[in-house]
Amino acid sequence: MNQQLFVTKRSGEREPLNLDKIHRVISWAAEGLNDVSVSQVEIKSHIQFYDGIKTEDIHETIIKAAADLISEEAPDYQYMAARLAIFHLRKLAYGKFEPPHLYDQVTKMVESGRYDKHLLTDYSKEEFEQMNDFIDHSRDLNFSYAAVKQLEGKYLVQNRVTGDIYESAQFLYVLVAACLFANYPKETRLDYVKRFYDATSQFKISLPTPIMAGVRTPTRQFSSCVLIEAGDSLDSINATASAIVKYVSQRAGIGINAGRIRALGSPIRGGEAFHTGCIPFYKYFQTAVKSCSQGGVRGGAATLFYPLWHLEVESLLVLKNNRGVEENRVRHLDYGVQFNRVMYQRLIKDDYITLFSPSDVPGLYDAFFADQDEFERLYKQYEADESIRKKRIKAIELFSLFMQERASTGRIYLQNVDHCNTHSPFDPKVAPIRQSNLCLEIALPTKPLAHVNDEEGEIALCTLSAFNLGAIKSLDDLEEMAELAVRALDSLLDYQEYPVPAARNATMGRRTLGIGVINYAYYLAKNGVRYSDGSANGLTHRTFEAIQYYLMKASMNLAKEMGACPKFNETTYSKGIMPIDTYKKDLDAVCSEPLHYDWDSLREDVKKYGMRNSTLSALMPSETSSQISNATNGIEPPRGHISVKASKDGITKQVVPEYETLKHAYELLWQIPSNKGYLELVGIMQKFVDQTISANTNYDPNKFEAGKVPMKQLLQDLLYAYKLGVKTLYYHNTRDGASDNQVDLRDKVEAKTREVENQQATVAVVEEDDDCAGGACKI
Repeated sequence: MNQQLFVTKRSGEREPLNLDKIHRVISWAAEGLNDVSVSQVEIKSHIQFYDGIKTEDIHETIIKAAADLISEEAPDYQYMAARLAIFHLRKLAYGKFEPPHLYDQVTKMVESGRYDKHLLTDYSKEEFEQMNDFIDHSRDLNFSYAAVKQLEGKYLVQNRVTGDIYESAQFLYVLVAACLFANYPKETRLDYVKRFYDATSQFKISLPTPIMAGVRTPTRQFSSCVLIEAGDSLDSINATASAIVKYVSQRAGIGINAGRIRALGSPIRGGEAFHTGCIPFYKYFQTAVKSCSQGGVRGGAATLFYPLWHLEVESLLVLKNNRGVEENRVRHLDYGVQFNRVMYQRLIKDDYITLFSPSDVPGLYDAFFADQDEFERLYKQYEADESIRKKRIKAIELFSLFMQERASTGRIYLQNVDHCNTHSPFDPKVAPIRQSNLCLEIALPTKPLAHVNDEEGEIALCTLSAFNLGAIKSLDDLEEMAELAVRALDSLLDYQEYPVPAARNATMGRRTLGIGVINYAYYLAKNGVRYSDGSANGLTHRTFEAIQYYLMKASMNLAKEMGACPKFNETTYSKGIMPIDTYKKDLDAVCSEPLHYDWDSLREDVKKYGMRNSTLSALMPSETSSQISNATNGIEPPRGHISVKASKDGITKQVVPEYETLKHAYELLWQIPSNKGYLELVGIMQKFVDQTISANTNYDPNKFEAGKVPMKQLLQDLLYAYKLGVKTLYYHNTRDGASDNQVDLRDKVEAKTREVENQQATVAVVEEDDDCAGGACKI
């Protein structure tokens, strides 16, 4: 006689094992999906039942079985696994599948200290009733499995020690909207809440990690990017380290400008002391960055900036290099090296670059950003002054060292500081751009802190989001999306708190936003155009013109209503100068697409009413946040039709959108013959984007003689990017073969998938850490 087996429910109760109940849940998850098999999931689960087995363990095993079956032949398993995971998450959060009423959820979470108490004081019970009526919990079933894993790992409010989860996704979306529009007039705010909820929960607008994870909780710091500039004094350096710690602990990615710090051997106090140089202070900043874990959402990370002409540059360029000893390496920071016209001219002419300590050449460091002609004049003057300490090095040698380290580490970045200042919303004479951020897409003015509580310094913050290009039916859709995104993010600037006075000073004065895009690769595929052959140039020009035009129009309309930002007079916009006036005209030879919007009328309106926000656009990587929308990340081509993403939360597989109908339309990363077409597209985007772009360069050594990328090619790409007006370059990716096959080891992908991967390189592995609002944006 068979013994009756019992299961242990989440509540601790025991009940008889019911195989039919398990079958019904799996069948429910398979409804309406193509090429998925309930029996296949049951077989692959291999559940070894025993008396007292937890229903939670049964469910997790089934989820993993469905996720393991995701493949090119059956991509819909990503939705089947997602539905099973959503069912599981809701059981964990509520003890049942059906979510509670919104008001009950908010009341319970405020009482437990997990939601911000202002929700109950700002909104009435009747308003929560209305919000509850328009919440659509069935939208949870539109997530892919990769998206659910991101929600579970990073975004849903939870106890990160015990793993207990307290909400599901639609509460996240509606409460983010409710928080951001809480101060709007009562007659209009629920309309904005509903529209913003619909836009985000239907994946039209993508939000970054700090907003998704933080808005609605008592923690109120949501800017993704923080730019901190160090001066050349101990007080300023200490203030910089203090600000780093405060912002790393509150989920922000850090950009550090340390270019002012004097070189090794410089005199201190008239020669009383001998300066220890940059490296000890870089180590100090590294310690500050790594001191906090960011609440378990991600690890701290930073990119540190310095000019190519710094006297210590040969030592600084190798700081990430695995050779050398700990004393002369600072490997846990990334680095942005700053170039300008003079540096490139010296390379083209096969001339020398002269290195200086910024402390020895008055005015040179400031002119490097604010005035290119003045920089060139001073640079030549100091080169001719024999009393000044200096070193000369052939430009080709210095550029080659930079490119060698960029290629070997992948994480030595580039900033063209002249493009960042001449094609900018800021007047470089009064508000120069002296650095970028963690992921090289932010370009905002900063001022060094004189001391920790300095209110005159400027720590620049940028608050991000992105439009999902895959979700728009026409460019006209961007007008509504722009209005919602600008209003929501502008509200967030007043809603959040500022742990450092200099950050409040900069943000309240400039009100900077950075709105980018996700799903660009899918957008190209569904429009039948490609990265490499110029066919996407016209579409890209039209799209990014529309984006910037509608963003600026939305900010101008908001200025009519609420007033322009206080430092609007420090922008070029205040003089009627638009992005279409200042881009690099070499770009016209690449793309002759005409302008399609009424920029002259906008110019006059902006001069008359101002703008609420000094900046509006920036193209970030969006590695994590794009997964929530089941989108391709940022502007990048996918490495494969299936990406296998490894993070601290485990392994997930994500299939490109509309794989079954568009698989031949996607141009995969390693199918692209060179960087030329991609860089041209970045240049076209940069014509309109007012900040900058996380743009990567990619090299497959197998395409070159002897399997080695020639230095000539690397330098040609660098010069071409500069010619097109590209402001920054982010990762340098090299195809090494090993990364294409790691999927075999990490996720035991089925034999057929491995075969396709090896033959066609259509399955890719991405080491996922976070979008720019995150750790180190690893790929």
